[in-house]
Amino acid sequence: MQEAVKFQIQYLGGDVREGDVILSNHPSAGGSHLPDLTVITPVFYPEQEKPVFFVANRGHHAEIGGISPGSMPPFSKYLWQEGMCVKSFKLVQNGVFQEEGLVRLLESPGTQPGSSGSRNIRDNISDLRAQVAANQKGIHLVRELIDVYSLPVVQAYMAYIQENAEGAVRDMLKEVSQSMQGPSLSALEHLDDGTAIQLSISITSQGEATFDFSGTGRLVAGNLNAPRAVTLSAILYCLRCMVAHDVPLNQGCLKPVKVVIPEGSVLDPREDSAVVGGNVLTCQRLVDVVFKAFAVCAASQGCMNNTVFGDESMGYYETVAGGAGAGPGWHGRSGVHTHMTNTRITDPEILERRYPVVLKQFHLNRGTGGLGLYCGGDGVLREMLFRRPLTLSVLTERRGPYKPYGLEG
Repeated sequence: MQEAVKFQIQYLGGDVREGDVILSNHPSAGGSHLPDLTVITPVFYPEQEKPVFFVANRGHHAEIGGISPGSMPPFSKYLWQEGMCVKSFKLVQNGVFQEEGLVRLLESPGTQPGSSGSRNIRDNISDLRAQVAANQKGIHLVRELIDVYSLPVVQAYMAYIQENAEGAVRDMLKEVSQSMQGPSLSALEHLDDGTAIQLSISITSQGEATFDFSGTGRLVAGNLNAPRAVTLSAILYCLRCMVAHDVPLNQGCLKPVKVVIPEGSVLDPREDSAVVGGNVLTCQRLVDVVFKAFAVCAASQGCMNNTVFGDESMGYYETVAGGAGAGPGWHGRSGVHTHMTNTRITDPEILERRYPVVLKQFHLNRGTGGLGLYCGGDGVLREMLFRRPLTLSVLTERRGPYKPYGLEG
């Protein structure tokens, strides 16, 4: 979300006042994919003319319009086909929730051929109100800290948290540089359509690294394009995983790192490129590439197994678990959400009560994780029966010739 907040600061300049709340989801504005709606609120404090902090949260909305229910179309080619697009909208202005303007935005995908506005506007509004309220709670807690410790002290400790993260990553990179047997680390992986993700990592003795994705394939005609913010998030996640001790996840982890992404590649697409699969599939392959370069662990399932169903009255979205890769000294876990999949699946009782579906089976698929001294985690089998005609979309990867890699052998 750091890229989304930075974009709004630059985009709006001084046009941010107390009582304003900003909504954004556009990939060029630091977004991931369109269903992820980011709500950003400035934190003002007495006697301070400008915001002293920003609080933000991001929530995945199961329906924001587009060419298929659930707003995760597997065959989208343009961004507008994936739902409502918002670079910057004042969701709350001068303390007033802008419901009419929001409804217009949610209905706007319906002006495009073959596309629909949001099929569940009521839930969108309720969820966005909850996101606004969550930010207000954050503002209250930040102001409490300032009241107790003073603004300079709180700002200083915010900086210390980032400096600590930077130091932890630098120390880890220094250790890696001492054991490197060549000038750089490298790894190559492919998406199912053959698009290459090429990575070369050079590390200095001072603990500074360059992640160079030169050689990565061009943007694709489908939706596996990943916005730059997604690549940065994947790198941030990997670095945090490799740090030996516990540090809060924050932007400081990326301070010692330079990232080179070829313009027009699948990792830096055009503004109108479809991206819904990039955030949920390509990001997983990015994590595999980084861990492969550092030889940290074997590949995990490498995708999120996105399953979407619905009709004109409803939409439902879930990610299905899989197997985690093994590592030096441990077996991979079975039937878990790995890496960038930070979601829980809906309880069967809730699923069957709220949606026209029967969950017939959901269990581990034994023996699918890959054998070795340390075995990879097994995947799962999940079978559903629809009780009325619905549109089903499955957005997934690792179904082609490129299998998840083993680490040693």
